Amino acid sequence: MMRLAVLPLMVLLMAAAPPKPAPPPAPPPAPPIIIAHRGASAERPEHTLAAYERAIEQGADYIEPDLVPTKDHQLVARHENEIGGTTDVADHPEFASRKTTKTIDGQAMTGWFTEDFTLAELKTLRARERLPQLRPANAAFDGQYAIPTLAEVIALAKAASARTGRTIGIYPETKHPSYFKGLGLAVEPVLLAELAKAGWTTAAAPVFIQSFEVDNLKALKGQTGVRLIQLMGASGTSGDGHDYAEMATAAGLKAVAAYAFGVGPEKALIIPRGADGRLGTPTGFVADAHAAGLEVHPWTFRPENFFLPTEFKRGEDPKAIGDGEAEIRAYLATGIDGLFSDSTAMAARALAQPGK
Repeated sequence: MMRLAVLPLMVLLMAAAPPKPAPPPAPPPAPPIIIAHRGASAERPEHTLAAYERAIEQGADYIEPDLVPTKDHQLVARHENEIGGTTDVADHPEFASRKTTKTIDGQAMTGWFTEDFTLAELKTLRARERLPQLRPANAAFDGQYAIPTLAEVIALAKAASARTGRTIGIYPETKHPSYFKGLGLAVEPVLLAELAKAGWTTAAAPVFIQSFEVDNLKALKGQTGVRLIQLMGASGTSGDGHDYAEMATAAGLKAVAAYAFGVGPEKALIIPRGADGRLGTPTGFVADAHAAGLEVHPWTFRPENFFLPTEFKRGEDPKAIGDGEAEIRAYLATGIDGLFSDSTAMAARALAQPGK
C-alpha cells in the first residue's frame, strides 16, 4: 500500500516541475580577420609605417611585417633581405661595394642584403614602391619613409589599439629562417624577445607567427604560446625541404595541426584557376583543414587586373582596379577564417557584403 501511495505523488511532483530552460544560443562565429599584407601595400610602399597606418585606418585586424635581420642582429620589416628593389640603396655610393650575389633557399639573387648592413646604416635608406609599373601612384611616396624595425611596428599596433579602442595585432613572418640561422642571425630569438617586451607570449596575444618552413615552427611550439601559422605554396618545397603538396593533403594537415594553430595557403589550394584564368571548382582544402582543427588564412588578394581571375578583370589595363571584392566573396563562401590582402579597404567592403 505504501508503494502505491508514493507513486502517484511522485508523478504529480514531476508534472508540476517547471521545464528546464533552453540552453543559450551559441554565439555567432567570429567574422574572418583581415590581415594587411605588408600594410596597405596597394596604396603605399610596402612595409612602411605609412602603409601599416593606412591599413589600420581602413579596418585591418592585423598588420603583417616580414622580418629579416640586420648585421647587428636587429629585425626590420622587408619582404626580402635583398633590398635593391624596395629602397634607394642603389643611389648611395657609400654602399656600392656591398652589391653582391647570394644563393638563398636555392635561388641566386643579386643586390644588396640587410644582413650586410647595420640598423643605423639601413635607417639612412628610404623605401621605394616595389611594383611601380602596376602601382604608379605609390611611386609618388618614394623617398619619404624609413625602413621600420619590429619594435616600431609593435609600438604602432599598440598605439593604434589605444587610439581606436579595437585590438590591432601583428602577423610577423620569419623569412628564410634556415638561411639566417646558418649565418648566426636567427630570427626567432629576437622576435620572441620583442614579443615578450610587449607582453605577448600566450595564445591570447594579438599575434600570429607565420613561416613557410616547418622546423622553425615546430621549435617555436615549445618556446612560446603565441599562435603559429604554417604557410604553404600551391607547389614546391619549403626552405627546409618539406613538400607542400603532401602538406596540403588531409593527412598532411593533421600533421600540421600538431604544432600549428592554422595554415596560410596560396589561394590556388582552395580555388584553382582553369586554363582560361577563371576560378574553378573549390577543393576540399578548407574542410580538411577545419576537420584537423586548423584555421585557414589564404594569400594574397590584390585589386589590380593583373592579379585577378579573368571574370573579375575590368578592362584591358593590367594596372586598372578590377572587382577584387567579388574574388574575395568567392573565397569567403568556402569558409575561410581570414585573408591576406594588399587592399584592406577592398577586403572590408567584401566582408560587409559577403553574399552579394
